[in-house]
Amino acid sequence: MTWYLFFNNELVLIENEDGTYSILTGNECPVELKEWDTVHTLGDMKTATVSSMLTASDGTLKLTTMPLRKAWNYIPQADYDRAGKCSEIIYWDRNTQYCGVCGAPMKKNTPISKRCEHCGKEVWPQLAIAVIVRITRSVHKPAGDEEEVLLVHARNFRRDFYGLVAGFVETGETLEEAIVREVREEVGLEIRNIRYFASQPWPYPSGLMVGFTAEYASGEIKLQEEELSAGGWFTKDNLPTIPEKLSIARKLIDAWVEAD
Repeated sequence: MTWYLFFNNELVLIENEDGTYSILTGNECPVELKEWDTVHTLGDMKTATVSSMLTASDGTLKLTTMPLRKAWNYIPQADYDRAGKCSEIIYWDRNTQYCGVCGAPMKKNTPISKRCEHCGKEVWPQLAIAVIVRITRSVHKPAGDEEEVLLVHARNFRRDFYGLVAGFVETGETLEEAIVREVREEVGLEIRNIRYFASQPWPYPSGLMVGFTAEYASGEIKLQEEELSAGGWFTKDNLPTIPEKLSIARKLIDAWVEAD
């Protein structure tokens, strides 16, 4: 059994002597749990929020905590993905303690569903779906045509990197319609040839990012100042700081840079 435990919203890891990190395993929880700590079972993994100071049950493990996003750099991708799912289950459980219809307590029905003890209302974990798009254009220059990519700096970015146009899907929209709307709203451009690229779970706290590519069609950049602080067209040899490799934004940019 693999244990994905969280303490103060950070993932609990074993800090090995060689400087690497590992996920907790064992038939019994390797960390002391209190009677009020809720354990969720998801197939061959268990997850819980540890409410007390970290104490390894056998006294031999050196435990530490790490923000989930940072842990991507230190644990295998499969463990990161599973830890992300577990964090979403914990977030869902914490925010569905009471029925949204009648206010009565909700009771676990299946590993991923709850039922109201009073009116029978059922709920499941919900995802916030967002789209992200890499927009490129070909520009004629004396040395020959050169391709550029549109990159923007959002005001909510904590660092100085530039990313791609993105936004949440609204009720009644297709993914493609959401992309067209977000591009118009954020940078005032029209696009064409929208193509699916890939999707990525984004457990911060419960998202699904759906990536697309598109080509510039028309318009001049006009930034939505409430959302964006900067933006422009960049060639492969003059890119600004771009997102870390964890994100689908980086995967979209890297695929463009590496293409012939």
